[in-house]
Amino acid sequence: MHTTCKSLYTSLALLLCLLPAAGVLAEHNSTAQRETPVVKAIRKAGPAVVNVSTRTVERRPSSLLGNPLLDKFFRDFFGELPDSVRESSTLGSGVIIDTAGHILTNDHVVNNATTIIITLSNGDTFEANLVGADARTDLAVLKIDTDKTLPFIEMGHSGDLMIGETVIAIGNPFGLSHTVTTGVVSALDRTIRGRDGKTYSEFIQTDASINPGNSGGPILNILGELIGINTAIYESAEGIGFAIPIDKARRIVSDLIHYGEVHRAWMGIQVQEVDRDIAEHFGLEKPVGVLVRRVFDASPARKAGIARGDLIVKLEGRQLQTRADYLDRMAGFTADSKVELTILTGGGEKKISIQTGSIPEDYAKNLALEWLGLTVIENSGAQAAKLNLYTSRGMLVDRVTRNGPADEVGIEPGDLVRRINDVSVDTSGAFEKALLNASHRETVVLLIQRGKVGYHISLNP
Repeated sequence: MHTTCKSLYTSLALLLCLLPAAGVLAEHNSTAQRETPVVKAIRKAGPAVVNVSTRTVERRPSSLLGNPLLDKFFRDFFGELPDSVRESSTLGSGVIIDTAGHILTNDHVVNNATTIIITLSNGDTFEANLVGADARTDLAVLKIDTDKTLPFIEMGHSGDLMIGETVIAIGNPFGLSHTVTTGVVSALDRTIRGRDGKTYSEFIQTDASINPGNSGGPILNILGELIGINTAIYESAEGIGFAIPIDKARRIVSDLIHYGEVHRAWMGIQVQEVDRDIAEHFGLEKPVGVLVRRVFDASPARKAGIARGDLIVKLEGRQLQTRADYLDRMAGFTADSKVELTILTGGGEKKISIQTGSIPEDYAKNLALEWLGLTVIENSGAQAAKLNLYTSRGMLVDRVTRNGPADEVGIEPGDLVRRINDVSVDTSGAFEKALLNASHRETVVLLIQRGKVGYHISLNP
């Protein structure tokens, strides 16, 4: 009896000792069962997601009386007024993409920022430098310098995304750091018009919540791979989010890191909108694609066999709808990219692969004459006085081609071109750069000055 009781007490003691361990094991098994692929993806990628906060200081000339003439009178007697200072701030997200500390985010998050502060997931803060930004694709690259090893996410691929597959967005909506939302890929290759009036294409559409603070943060697939950059440029969206595909972003990021700007792909063609008559000529039910109206000599397009009158209906296998669609998609390609076009000609449909190049220097110089139908020279003080222009700024129109786009809207020799698409052009270099950027857009808006009067002219060359 004594032996039996002793054995019983020993067993009870052993059981009591094992109970805590069993509880821990049960808790571990429960956690393991709840560790879904989403949890694993967030654990893998989350540390590389950062908070991006900016501060912008804008100085403007003060107006004491609200009337330019009275303000001038006041300055003549009492001297210049101190500039008014206006401060603003933005909050967004970003993702570290390499060990060097490069951070990918949206251009609109850091645009015109005076100071950019990065906060890591562990609370460490750094002041970041802007490496480069591209407004056309709404992408920017920042860089932070530290001796610490930084977590990062390698860029994945977005070309094989499937509608319906799970995606994960991480960001800082409304200042709530590292907020995770999930959803599915709702659609691919979406084209939308942003709050800035610009058209953006090739977006991934998702029902994962993307709010302003999420802008610049990553969108991940179920494996935790970076497949896109979230952007909140569509104000009317409720329950709809958009992201820039990482395949498109990769090309832009490479140029921004190496050059600080994007070297656009140049094929050497000019295209126009397709109307019903052109569509009918090619046997199409409705207008789609763009018509090639000019092919420049010695251009990649000329070498590839593209000719005036060809109809480009697809780019990289995806249907083109309008000229704006074509221009926006081409903005996602950089120099030395390979681009596949599907074209319709008199001989039927064919595919052409083009190795794009950089824009030649003489192309930029001749673009004003060939495209707009005018030539310009720099405006000297002597010329300004002779022509009563009252300013030595802007570019002086030297010649206008008869019946060209400039002639048709009334531009004359002696006029000044002050701005191209809201960019000041006071030197030949500034004029050529602004004109090259404008040539990728659907319309060109010129600020023309004649005498003391300035007026805007919209051209669709």
